[in-house]
Amino acid sequence: MTNFSFELIKEDKRTNARVGIIHTPHGDIPTPVFAPVGTQATVKTLSPADLHNLGATLILSNTYHLYLRPGADLIAEFGGLHNFMHWDKPILTDSGGFQVFSLEGLRKIDDDGVTFRSHLDGSKHRFTPEKVIEIQEKIGADIIMSFDECAPPHDYEYNKIALERTHRWAERGLAAHTRTDQALYGIVQGGVFPDLREQSAAFLASLDFPGYSIGGLSVGETKAEMHAMLDVVHPILPKDKPRYLMGVGSPEDMFECVARGVDQFDCVLPTRIARHGAVFTPTGRISLRNARFARDHNPIDPTCTCYACQNFSLAYMRHLIKANEILGMHLASLHNIHFLLNIMRNIRESILNDTFVEYKTEFLRKWEGGE
Repeated sequence: MTNFSFELIKEDKRTNARVGIIHTPHGDIPTPVFAPVGTQATVKTLSPADLHNLGATLILSNTYHLYLRPGADLIAEFGGLHNFMHWDKPILTDSGGFQVFSLEGLRKIDDDGVTFRSHLDGSKHRFTPEKVIEIQEKIGADIIMSFDECAPPHDYEYNKIALERTHRWAERGLAAHTRTDQALYGIVQGGVFPDLREQSAAFLASLDFPGYSIGGLSVGETKAEMHAMLDVVHPILPKDKPRYLMGVGSPEDMFECVARGVDQFDCVLPTRIARHGAVFTPTGRISLRNARFARDHNPIDPTCTCYACQNFSLAYMRHLIKANEILGMHLASLHNIHFLLNIMRNIRESILNDTFVEYKTEFLRKWEGGE
């Protein structure tokens, strides 16, 4: 893939953790990496300047949502998503598959694609593997996804059918993809079933995608099941290609999944919980609405260097959240994204310094389970 490559720099001796760099037309992405989610071409409550200051190197946007509003043609008219939203670093778009398959009662799946009704106005639309590639080519992200079917994780017979479909759609999407400045990832599916995951990883690896997503996890299965599936696909997926675990981003998950060879993460969690007044601390999540913070002069985390912690007390943060002030949501989002990006930088350093296992153990000892 022209303009795109993955450089593997170091592998941890005691786990499957790895450090690398994804080279893209809009800059390098040091891995492991966490991508804040900007579903509708914006990371909720944060500006591109905020994300630059936080050191974000990759953000995610959503094909389904951008297709419905404002439309791929309009984004293309502005020269693509980077120009449209004024973000000059790498962007990843998902295929919209997960959103379409979440529209229970509003969609009909067949072997050729999916017909669905918009959650916005009920209008009828159709996604095929080719259509999804065409939309993503217009949107213009650096990393794009194949159209896949995200099946319920525990239904073996349905996962078998969905897997066949996903594989055929991967081939069709690959054939339809024309832009050499975009990297198209294949998506491994198979629910919580080792034989299906093996089959999927091997088939997609044979198609030689520039990167591989691991989909259909963090959708209702246990943590142990998720970890087991990552252990299954790790030896099968090509070592010299990035692995992206879709929709996972709680701190404890990132440690466990980096240890199992994952390079890329994204999740709405940090901004979603922030808008409800919850923030990350080294000892777990806290709710800013808690009455015990009403007169607390301390910041969220005295060791944190984010703008919120450097300037504001817990008492003020609680007041903003209780009063439903946008600034409260902004500051909490800023802190949570900073927290996760900082963890990722520390994880990367610890792998390079051969101290990842110690850092992971120490972090998880303090962390109170988060989710």
